[in-house]
Amino acid sequence: MIRLACSMLAGLARLLRPEAKVLRMSESKDENQSPRAVPKGRAKPRSGGRNSVYPIPVDRLISELNRLPGIGRRSAERLAFHLLKSPKDDALALAAAITDLKQAVRHCAICFNLTDTEACAICDDGRRERNKVLVIEQPKDLLAIEQTGMYRGLYHVLMGRLSPLDGVEPVDLTIASLLGRIGDPSKNAGGEAVTEIILGLNPTLEGDGTAMYLHDLLSEKTDADGRLRVSRLARGLPSGGSLEFANKAVLADAIAGRQRM
Repeated sequence: MIRLACSMLAGLARLLRPEAKVLRMSESKDENQSPRAVPKGRAKPRSGGRNSVYPIPVDRLISELNRLPGIGRRSAERLAFHLLKSPKDDALALAAAITDLKQAVRHCAICFNLTDTEACAICDDGRRERNKVLVIEQPKDLLAIEQTGMYRGLYHVLMGRLSPLDGVEPVDLTIASLLGRIGDPSKNAGGEAVTEIILGLNPTLEGDGTAMYLHDLLSEKTDADGRLRVSRLARGLPSGGSLEFANKAVLADAIAGRQRM
């Protein structure tokens, strides 16, 4: 029985040997064959299509909203679906407002505030004290000061602050236009001479550096004719504040800027 089994296994091996040899020859042929080249002028097929389940216009709107500061993907989706549910007139009104914003809004030719005319409403207001100019960094700073109702002079927007690490130099700001308003009354609103410059820059490292740079430039003009006064916004303890919770910088400014009662 053992001999019979061995002889049967040997015969089976002889039968399978040619098929294995053919299989090895086929595998060797496939390895040596170069991959099929894609004909010139024909793009390679992509592995997959769009991953989004939304229609192309909806996906495009979500992507554009997602580029706005503070708007994530989920927030962009909620805004997009809100616009889809809104009446058609409301959505088109929003689109028209964005178009008008980019086409009509410009910087004031005098103070660089935002306006849709040649000069902004503040520079055109004859009731303002045109001999005073408050220097600020951005147009949004102007809005904050106007809401107090305590200042009735003019403004000058620098459109930034000096920052050597970020590559922002004096030529990148509107400092030249400010000096022009001071030196030539015809370049100021109403043709009135500027007698006081108020530095209203943010109390940061870059803001203080910009204020010192402007002070040095304006000091030369002050020494030349003696008519220009340079000041800055007061710093210190806020109304309703507590000494216990004030930091050292705030306390130092409060002590340095103390006033007589």
